[in-house]
Amino acid sequence: MSLPNLTPIPTVTLAPYRIHVPQADLDDMLRRVATVRWSAAVPSLPDRDAGIASDVLHRLTEHWLTGWDWRDQESALNAWPQLIATIDGTPIHVIHVRSADPKATPLLLTHGWPGTGFDFRDIIEALVSPRTRGTETSQAFHVVIPTIPGFGFSTPLGDATWSPQRIARAWIALMDALGYDRFGVHGGDWGTPISLGVGHLAPDRVIGVHLSYLGTRASIDDPALSQEDRDRLAQTDDYVSHPAGYWVMQSTRPLTIAYALADSPVGQLAWIADRILAWMAPDSTVDDDRLLTTASIFWLANAADSSARLHFTTAGARGGGPQPCPVPMAVAVSPNDLIQPSRTIAERTYDIAQWTEFPRGGHFPAIEIPDLLSGDISTFFRHLAG
Repeated sequence: MSLPNLTPIPTVTLAPYRIHVPQADLDDMLRRVATVRWSAAVPSLPDRDAGIASDVLHRLTEHWLTGWDWRDQESALNAWPQLIATIDGTPIHVIHVRSADPKATPLLLTHGWPGTGFDFRDIIEALVSPRTRGTETSQAFHVVIPTIPGFGFSTPLGDATWSPQRIARAWIALMDALGYDRFGVHGGDWGTPISLGVGHLAPDRVIGVHLSYLGTRASIDDPALSQEDRDRLAQTDDYVSHPAGYWVMQSTRPLTIAYALADSPVGQLAWIADRILAWMAPDSTVDDDRLLTTASIFWLANAADSSARLHFTTAGARGGGPQPCPVPMAVAVSPNDLIQPSRTIAERTYDIAQWTEFPRGGHFPAIEIPDLLSGDISTFFRHLAG
């Protein structure tokens, strides 16, 4: 797939935004949930080996109909100031919360799949107003949290050629439009290549890049590597060599699966909840309301196809080389994440200024260990500032 010329700086228009889903759309979604046709069980194939467990999905679906309320969720989400930034013809949903601290640092945070900018909701207050939480020495931030094009309320997608590099250019233009000349960057999952792209394209403006996910590749026979390095490389090689089914489908046939997910809210829930639950640490938990709200956002925005297009656009580049990023970097490693990066290898490419091995957590630290993640981000940027 050819990508557009990325030389021109994208133009950005900003408009205030509050979520309000038409009642007719909610009624239609819940009608479909109530009339779902369940798949027939296959006795010889255990549920947990084949996908999300049927008892879990039945419980979530029942709660969707009897205990979950979109208007309550909508009101909670609207507690955060939001805007729509139209960039290259695509509306980008942005959470923008300014700190009252005059020394606050602008901070750009990017989520991954399957999520939205609301994945960071549990760390916003700690970043914006750390002193109100009893952490007098913490760095305060103005947080800017855009949702990736095609995900959630960043729909409809203007075109299907959004790559991490193009998104990085859009994020820089967004920070321009918001009046932030110098800023920090954080990301994980898809937020990693996007954040590295921002640091690569605007090294004179990016204070530092903090990542909660980083792939490192090298020859396992490299004599400079420790046994731990080799173990981590083997884990990464195994993950890359045996991609999850969702990755294969979204990288090769995103439209085919999108027809089913766009028609069935329960199907969309299963597609998203399966990965969230599988990628969290065994001792982590996620609230049912949160899973249902995330799935509802994707279904109400009709984002099944558009959120898969990033996989499709970048297919074939998964094992490519690292994105150059000549700014100070921090890496926070969760013990139950999909891969474990090697610091030895990372330091060959990046300026690693901080490396943290979290004692717990999986692929979603903003959800699983928000206290540890916000503290690590704060420590990194405080050291850079002072």
